[in-house]
Amino acid sequence: MSPSESTTRSRGSSARLLADVGGTHVRFASQCTAEGPLEHLARYACRDFDSLADAIFYHLHREGLARPHSCAIGIATAITGDHVRMTNHHWSFSTKALQSALGAERLLVLNDSTALALSLPALDAQALRQVGGGQAVAGAPMGLVSPGTGLGVSGLLPTLDGERWAAVGGEGGHVTLTSYEPEEQAVLDRLQRRFGHVSAERAVSGPGLENLYQALAEIRGLVLAPGEGRDAPAITTAALSGETFSSEVLRMFCGLLGDVAGNVALTLGARGGLYIGGGIVPRLGRWLDESPFRARFESKGRFTAFLRAIPTLVVQQADQAALLGAGRALDRSVGH
Repeated sequence: MSPSESTTRSRGSSARLLADVGGTHVRFASQCTAEGPLEHLARYACRDFDSLADAIFYHLHREGLARPHSCAIGIATAITGDHVRMTNHHWSFSTKALQSALGAERLLVLNDSTALALSLPALDAQALRQVGGGQAVAGAPMGLVSPGTGLGVSGLLPTLDGERWAAVGGEGGHVTLTSYEPEEQAVLDRLQRRFGHVSAERAVSGPGLENLYQALAEIRGLVLAPGEGRDAPAITTAALSGETFSSEVLRMFCGLLGDVAGNVALTLGARGGLYIGGGIVPRLGRWLDESPFRARFESKGRFTAFLRAIPTLVVQQADQAALLGAGRALDRSVGH
């Protein structure tokens, strides 16, 4: 799609535009003021647009919105300078060029998991579902893992004065993944032969779930027709419906997710809770409670008791939470 650049400030107030850009979907919302409600929420498939700028101008035109006075974009990639290139999609852009095209006075680009992490202190109990035991310690670090098209990892650390939070911006989804479970390690060995390096994202993500399905089928000698292989939503649906093989694949996914989440919690000392975002896990509901996730989260030898005390909490509305976090990042950047 080509952008519609006919939108001008005269068509509305100087709103804040917020974006959450993943490898599959881009989501937008507007705020009239800082801390205001999210309005004009919309989601689009990234594949339908040649660039992020195209998607933004299409959204503004469709919603009848003025070009924004300020904009915050959480995007699924590492932010290392002016040029931004996505890890799991072809979009790339210059932050300065995009700001100029929008005519925005301020444009902030940050990692999407960092944006989601910034929303955590503002989420109420209805937005979260706890899996297993534990109780959050007020003011303690929080950890975040977000399996979606990729695997985002972030967290919040309290500042020395205890009055603010510092968000962790990293690429923890690309750490090396191993397992002490023989069949799991056999699956990971196959992925190593396929990809060279087996990052956590190669198994604990939407495409990772598909990788597990294909590799486990090969190990067990299941005959798949050429090109056959379920996508992540189909695997999840089949597992939730009780189909045996898909259930075993999803259990393996949840076990590996527990390993990764436990590692993040230990690394950050996340006694304020380990949060799970992304689009996959909230769909599992109570199925996750019966999976190996929580047992594997706690299974860290001498630090099992330490992890047993940490709650694991599923962010039920991660899409809106990430947009909320982008807005909070925009507020925090004032004056910097």
